[in-house]
Amino acid sequence: MFVSVALDPGSEERAKELADLLAQYGFEKVQRGLWESGLVHPSSLERLKHDIDRLTDAYDRIRIFQYPVEGTLVISSLRDKKWRRLIARPST
Repeated sequence: MFVSVALDPGSEERAKELADLLAQYGFEKVQRGLWESGLVHPSSLERLKHDIDRLTDAYDRIRIFQYPVEGTLVISSLRDKKWRRLIARPST
């Protein structure tokens, strides 16, 4: 599965911590605040979300874009220490 992570950290220190974490999971930085990986297993993604949650506070904003998940695009966002999930389904 392709996964892209957009970071909007609350501090420079937090940005460094999140960058190090994403690099450990095999993500590559494609531009400032944007990391991508074409080979992410769903269980690794769940661990990554848990690790991100552990590192962040209410000032940090994270968006994770996953494709394909059952043929759809899934956007998970962390805001105010709460994960939210949006599933983009094709219109019928």
